[in-house]
Amino acid sequence: MNESNAGNDPTKVRLDRWLWAARFYKTRSAAKGAIEGGKVHCGGQRAKPSKEVGVGVELVISRGIVEQTVIITGIGERRGSAADAARLYRETPESIAAREDAMNQRRIAGASFAAPPMRPDRRGRRELMRLKQSAIEEDER
Repeated sequence: MNESNAGNDPTKVRLDRWLWAARFYKTRSAAKGAIEGGKVHCGGQRAKPSKEVGVGVELVISRGIVEQTVIITGIGERRGSAADAARLYRETPESIAAREDAMNQRRIAGASFAAPPMRPDRRGRRELMRLKQSAIEEDER
């Protein structure tokens, strides 16, 4: 018996296997860890790695500071090319807009910090260490 289709339903697949096949995570164990850590929600609720998902199911996937809402459009048990993986889901327009907005905000926030013209020398590094240490000591008070 095929372990992934314990219920013998060819229109369903385990959630951890689908996330791996759709290239959201590099390994099934990474997908399983993310699901168990509450980073993947299925239908608005936390899911288990063994949850059977099919076409039309909505998933909310959090990876780092990026959160994607996708709808499953295909079932994949095997990991294929990136083009094949892209056919397995469709990201919602709201999710795309929110992701692009967050990316623009990060870009604007990063532009306000100018990179130093050169790396600090020994004296500069020591001054930075003293400054950081004094900030830590102030926080502890």
